[in-house]
Amino acid sequence: MQNSFLPLNTRRFQQRAQVETPDTVTWDRLAEPEILKEHNTIDYLDFSPTDPDNFVVTCSVRVQIYNLVTMLVVNNLSRFQKTAYGATFRQDGRLLAAGDEEGHVKLFDTTSRNILRLFKGHTAPVHRTFFTADKLHLASFGDDKSVRLWDVANEKVVQTYEDTHTDYVRAGAMHPQAGHMFVSGGYDGKINLYDTRAETAVQRTLDHGAPVESMLFLPNGSIFVSAGGRQVRVWDLISGCRLLTMMSQHHKTVTCLRLGSDIRRLLSGGLDRHVKIYDVSTYKTVKTLTYPNAVVSMAVANGDQAVVAGMVDGLVSIRRMMVDSKPSDLKKIRADSARKYFTSKKRTNNTQEVDHTIKDRVKGPGLKYYDVQLRMFNHKKALDDVMNAQKMGNQPELVVAVITDLLHRGSLGKALTGRQEAVYVRFIDFICNHLGETRFIRPLMMAARTVMDVFEQRLVAYSQKLMKALQRLSLAMQEEVRLTAELMRMKGAVNMLIGISMDNSEVVHKPTYVEAKTPMMHPSEAAQNYVVLVE
Repeated sequence: MQNSFLPLNTRRFQQRAQVETPDTVTWDRLAEPEILKEHNTIDYLDFSPTDPDNFVVTCSVRVQIYNLVTMLVVNNLSRFQKTAYGATFRQDGRLLAAGDEEGHVKLFDTTSRNILRLFKGHTAPVHRTFFTADKLHLASFGDDKSVRLWDVANEKVVQTYEDTHTDYVRAGAMHPQAGHMFVSGGYDGKINLYDTRAETAVQRTLDHGAPVESMLFLPNGSIFVSAGGRQVRVWDLISGCRLLTMMSQHHKTVTCLRLGSDIRRLLSGGLDRHVKIYDVSTYKTVKTLTYPNAVVSMAVANGDQAVVAGMVDGLVSIRRMMVDSKPSDLKKIRADSARKYFTSKKRTNNTQEVDHTIKDRVKGPGLKYYDVQLRMFNHKKALDDVMNAQKMGNQPELVVAVITDLLHRGSLGKALTGRQEAVYVRFIDFICNHLGETRFIRPLMMAARTVMDVFEQRLVAYSQKLMKALQRLSLAMQEEVRLTAELMRMKGAVNMLIGISMDNSEVVHKPTYVEAKTPMMHPSEAAQNYVVLVE
């Protein structure tokens, strides 16, 4: 009897340190990182919109397109005299634009690696370039404190905004649906909203509060996000660029922003070696990824197939999403070979054949005093052991575990019968204090009913102190009933809204682009005459 009695299980009532959510399950499926090594800081990363297996890496004087599967270089665009910056694909994946330290913006054909256009006008390095939604124009953001809009076909500047910032402009984002709207962020902490159709180009000027490092629009175009300093700010474009929320989860400067999980998750990377993942509906952190060095650039493949992060020391970390949490064939081969090796080694070391090996028994924890009393069916002593003030205040899960065990035995009523009034008051106060906790509510509701059954059998008069305790129990029960009814009404309202939205078939669609059949673009005269001088 003594050996077969198990200690009371109190862990099921303990507060969990981390609740398992769909996000933790999803992002825990990221495999171990595969590393690429470059010679300098990884300035920018971007995935091809048409071929999700290809991503571009901007580093030093080279722009390289890698294949995600083979980890090999597909194209090497090395037509740069000085450092290249911010290479990004066009929406159709056929063209790629990049700035450089000379102040030029170069347009490449991703298949032939030829320079098709060479845009000259900036007097300082150009760190970011982005295509407009109509794919006809290209915006560049430079260290000369200016923003320029270029015509891709004619190789001419359309608009120049020179007095909008007072410091380097190293961040920007294009409206995903309206080709005439875009935003820019500078090291002066200002964010400007542009509309090329209006007489006054800058429609709004916002204050981020720190040098802006990265920006992006959500696909519906009504919300844009800015990152700089240790903050990520969310702005509502529809309501006059109102600040919706601000996240300060990073300990150092936030350097890059990306969208993932079909636009339902927002990712931010920073110099604190962390990538934070936020839920776009609530803007709460759902997962944190840790890297060996400061993260300065990041890209997410379509469907979260991979998360690629570039670091300040030239490392590129590629973490693929494992399907059904299964390891790769390479890991299976390694595991099988290791198992065969150790099996053969054991056979060589053993001189005598054995049928099977009995593992050593792991000795469990000893029985507590209340376990001993429960084993001996001394239910009152077991309840007395956990009803002292220290355990009721610091270990409520222990008290509830004993109460649950007595309820299962049908002995809680007997354990409470014939007690002094001080014990009843202490027991009732414990129920009132912890009745609202989800982990305790079911056993404590049954314990409250048992208390009422015990008092129903007593025919003696109650003291004033005991009557007040019973009144507190009544008020606590009424509050729980009221809260439950309110939550049920809220649930009904939410279900009605969901039903109406499903009836109206309101589905959020990704922005579509009109594919115009344009003739093949040929290199301009300036692009043909551009020569890279090798020292």
